[in-house]
This record gives sequence, structure tokens and C-alpha cells, in this order.
Amino acid sequence: MTAWLDALLGRVTMYRLVLLLLGVFAVAAVVFSILGVVQPGADWVSLLIGLAVLLIVSYGSNRLLALAFRLKPHSESALITAGLLFFILRPQSELAGWVELAIAALIAMASKYLVAFRGRHIFNPAAFSALVVTLVGAVTSSALGTPFIFAAWWVGSPWMFAFVLVGGFLVLFRTRRLPMGAVYLGVGLVAYTAQYYLNGAAFGVTVPDALYAALFQSALVFFVGFMLTEPLTLPPRRWQQLGYAALAALIYSISFHIGPFYNSPEFALLVVNLLAFFAGQRRGIRLDFVARRQLSPTSWEFDFRPHKPVSFSPGQFMELTLPHGKTDSRGWRRVFSIASAPGELLRFGIRLPEKASSFKRALLGLEPGTRVSATSVGGDFLLPADPERPLLLVAGGIGITPFIGHLEQAAAEPGTRDIAVVYAVSSSDDLAYAEQLSAAGCQVALASPEKPKNMAAGWTWIGPGRVTGDTLLAAVPDAVKREAFLSGPPAMVADLKRALRKAGVRHIHTDVFVGY
Repeated sequence: MTAWLDALLGRVTMYRLVLLLLGVFAVAAVVFSILGVVQPGADWVSLLIGLAVLLIVSYGSNRLLALAFRLKPHSESALITAGLLFFILRPQSELAGWVELAIAALIAMASKYLVAFRGRHIFNPAAFSALVVTLVGAVTSSALGTPFIFAAWWVGSPWMFAFVLVGGFLVLFRTRRLPMGAVYLGVGLVAYTAQYYLNGAAFGVTVPDALYAALFQSALVFFVGFMLTEPLTLPPRRWQQLGYAALAALIYSISFHIGPFYNSPEFALLVVNLLAFFAGQRRGIRLDFVARRQLSPTSWEFDFRPHKPVSFSPGQFMELTLPHGKTDSRGWRRVFSIASAPGELLRFGIRLPEKASSFKRALLGLEPGTRVSATSVGGDFLLPADPERPLLLVAGGIGITPFIGHLEQAAAEPGTRDIAVVYAVSSSDDLAYAEQLSAAGCQVALASPEKPKNMAAGWTWIGPGRVTGDTLLAAVPDAVKREAFLSGPPAMVADLKRALRKAGVRHIHTDVFVGY
């Protein structure tokens, strides 16, 4: 089931998936507004006008700001921000209100370029804009008695709940952040229910009433699915993300106000955004392309030299940004595992099939010295700190890439790690990184359609079929005693994880190559 869903969601980029889901929500909201069951404060025509204003101003101002800063605009990101603001801000039904929506969109786009440090923006743009316009609205209403736009989070509706729940699940599943979502929902439901109950008990509100309000009448699910998971403002490690989610829920659960300012979801998000900034890469990443070499008929290695040192651990990934013409549905931002340990160069091993994406074709056409940017580094596919723990590394195809960094790390450590590698390829010609595997001196069991003619010493061929739990356990009889790392296509990883669990392997780490 999970492999099928991975394959389905992997057909589009994460940005395009979020944009598609927000579009579905917008259609549902307009239909429900026409039916009169969702009443956000404006009729459906006004909703459409407000959405159009947000989309047009976000798209246009983002392009103008990018031009001013000599950067390539990421239009999908701008449209996503517009969609988020559509569901966060109170809808407007008059010209003055639509102007205020335009100002909110402009603030969000400007924050990406101005509220930034060394090329990295710090805050979620939609949350930043929502907080600014709400503060302005509160001051304006208090001082002048003039109403102004504010954050209403009107997406929190029983009629919208099913759409948001399914959409939020798809985003969390696609980004491998379901545990983070579970932590936020768990802490948030308890905290929000308690808050609603304590504030309403004197008026007859019961605990079930408070729970219903927290789940169906708040934007709790929308917030965790579409705001908290914004990738550029997340901390890099899973344990940090879990704490990030719990803290965001706790901050919002504290009821307080200072003058006209009241605590809000957007305020809680901006606080944890700031903390995440100090936990991760605190600058934009700039890389110069150095060279490429062909690893196999369908895979290449690309070397980049960072302008400033990049903090990462072997096994982590990086999102590269490569603007290019005639961009296809895969977009011009892609996530790749880093195939090296920290050093002077960053290396990426990438599969380039016959019908490669426009991104990969542009990558193959890079000239030495071309500058490429990256947005983030993260991931938890890391070797255990204890070098005495025996390891099992299982790779399918280009899934071997994170293991090359692992092996480089192991070679640089004192002593020798006990490492067994099982490597499955669709053709003997597609055997990438054979030299590095041989140099590492670990035992390698190879699954390929035919036995290679010049197989390295110490390697064993385990047959032409796909790697199953039985063949894996036969190739590495002591697998149960090892800590396992699985990297490759979703179906392979899911099948082998189940088999290893059934066999009694306790520690299993996975790195799924989605949409490759």
C-alpha cells in the first residue's frame, strides 16, 4: 500500500502536490460557500476575487523582487503562499479589503527576500504576513476604529475537515513527516481541548464539546499539514522536528495577550521558525559545478565545490535548485542524497534514464564553474555513533549513493566497522561505485541479471532475481544481529523492511527514492 502511494505521489514534485491540494480545497470552499454550509464572511464571488488578488499579486511581486535581487523566481512557491493566505486571512467583499489582501501578499513575498540572513529566509512567509497584517489590523481598529484584515483561519470548518485531513496526510506521508504530524496533533488536541474547556466551562461547554471544537472547528490539521511542514524553515533532524512540533502546539495553547495582540497559530509558528534557524544551515548554500563522470550507462556522479563550508553528516540529503528553460512537471528543485563525507567537494550520484526529467538534462549540461544553489540539508539516514555495532547496508540501484558517504566516513574513523552490503541492480552494466565498494573492504553480495565477468575479490553473486527477505537472509546469515539500512525504490524498501522485522531485526533505517 505504501509503495503504491509513494509511486503515485512521486509523479509530481512536492511543490506541485501542495499547490494541487490547495486548489482542491479552494474549489470545495467555493462550492460549500454557494451551498451556504461554509460561511467565511464573504460570498463565493468575493472569495474568488480575493483568491485572484492573492495569486496575481504574489506571483507578480515575487517575479519583480527576484529581478531586483538578481535571482530566479520560484513561481510555484509564490502561488502556494497565496493559497495559504487565502485560507488564513479573513475574506473580503469590498475594494478596500481586496487592497488589504494585496498588501498581505506583498508582505509575504517581501519577507522571502528581506527577512533573510545570508540568503536564507527565516520565517514562513504566509505566517509572517498573517501576523503583520493582524497586528496592523489590531492597532488600526483600536486607535482609529477602522476594521482591517486579520488572520481568521476560516479553513477550520467541519465541512472542510475531510478535505484537509486527506490532504494533510498526503503531504506528511510524501515528506516522511507523519511522526512530526502525530506529535503536533497529539499535543495540540490535548492542549486545545483543555483551553476550549477551561474558557467555556462556565458557559456549559463539556469536554466532548471542547474536543469537537479543537478537531473540527480549528485549523489544527491544516496547520500541521500545510504550515508546520514548510521545508525551508524546518530543523534538519527528525528529533529536532518532533520537538519543533510539540513546542509549536504548546506555545499556541498558552492564552495571553499584550494590548491588542493575542496569541495565535502564526505567532507560535514564527517562534519555532526562529529556533529552527539556529538548529540548521544558517546561510543560503551556493555551489560551483566542478566536474561529472559517468558511473554506468544510466548513472552519473556530479561534483560541486561549496562557497562556504556546508554542515552535514554522511547519509543526509540536499535540495538542489537549478533554474532552466522548458521545465517539466518535476520542477527545478530536486532532493538528492549526498554521496560523500564532508570535505572539499560535495558529490551526488544520480540516475539518468533515457527519458530523464528536464532537471536532470539541465544538470548533465552544466559547464564547469556554473553556480548552483541549494535550499536545505537534512535527513536521519546516519550511521550509529558506536563503531562496534555491525551494519547491514542494502541498496537498490542508485540507492547506493548514501552508502558511499557512509563508507567514506567509516574509512576515516579509527578501527574497522563490520559492514555487509547487499546491492541489487537491474543490469551488470548499471553497477555504480564498484571501485569505492571494493576499496572499502566490506563484504558485498550482488544481485544482478547475470554474474559480472570481472567481479571484485570478496564479492558474492546471489542470483538474478529481485532481492527478497529469504535471499537477503541467505546472503547475510547474521543479519538479525546487525543494524540495517535500506535505500532504494519504495516497493523494495517496504518489502525488505517487513521481511527483516519478521526475522527479528530490531533497528532498521530507510531512505526511499521517491519519484526517481
